[in-house]
Amino acid sequence: MSVPIRPLHPVFAGEISGIDCRKPLRADEVAAIEAGMNHYAVLVFRDQNLTDQEQIAFTRHFGELENYNTAGHVRKREDQRLGSGIADFSNLDKNGEIMSGDDRVWFFKLGDRLWHSDSSFRPIPAKYSLLSARVLPSWGANTEFADMRAAYDALDERTKAEVEELICEHSLIYSREAIGFTDLTPEEIAAFRPVRQRLVRTHPASGRKSLFLSSHAGAIVGWTIPEARMFLRDLTERATAPMFVYSHAWRPHDLVMWDNRSTMHRARRFDRAEIRDVRRTTLAGDAPTVQQEALPPTQPAPMRNAAAHIAQ
Repeated sequence: MSVPIRPLHPVFAGEISGIDCRKPLRADEVAAIEAGMNHYAVLVFRDQNLTDQEQIAFTRHFGELENYNTAGHVRKREDQRLGSGIADFSNLDKNGEIMSGDDRVWFFKLGDRLWHSDSSFRPIPAKYSLLSARVLPSWGANTEFADMRAAYDALDERTKAEVEELICEHSLIYSREAIGFTDLTPEEIAAFRPVRQRLVRTHPASGRKSLFLSSHAGAIVGWTIPEARMFLRDLTERATAPMFVYSHAWRPHDLVMWDNRSTMHRARRFDRAEIRDVRRTTLAGDAPTVQQEALPPTQPAPMRNAAAHIAQ
């Protein structure tokens, strides 16, 4: 089946039509959407007035929902507003009221405004994420996406060789530390223990290489922390240049689906006195980018430049 997709950006991202996400999909429709994701990496479905259960059912056409025993947030289970299988990315508390500006959950959520890839801090990072817009503020709140495939393709050959075998450490501790949020309990610190991910990954369906960057990445194995963070910051700046970025201006009942194996994204500022109710489902990833148990413990490296490190 051919499903119409209108490009939204010269490099990636498309608006798909002819699909009702509230209904079960035929096998050919699933295949067409998967093909669209492999090409565009971000797909926008307009006018999808979904319930939580309909969003979950639609998501399951493309794999299994992500399910981890350890927390990926500081919001406690008893304070959650929504049921299992769907994540609350609103600015609402468990009673449906706008969070206080002093709420530590709100402070933690501000880290979503940094460039990141969902669940890169997990041993097996996420496949697709699907975000449904239920209630939107009157201004702001765009979500920006960056194509990490195109960013990799644009690297010079020396930098491609430099990054090819690098392993990064990812943790929610790193991304929240970047915005000044360090108020973590011992239990949260244990849950957010760093995991290792390849800096260059290959998409299992398209075969395209991409940069696996994220604000959760705060170290490179074998490098000093200052050198690693400056190198990752430089790569992120290059990879999020305007030519690689699509900014999605939300409309009510938009459903946006993106491939975390090919993109980064970030939320943008809005009036926190207004409601932003958006809900996310996330698909489990395919496999670890590296085998966690096979890697030696991280050892601090002597100060040296990146080129010398790679040459050894």
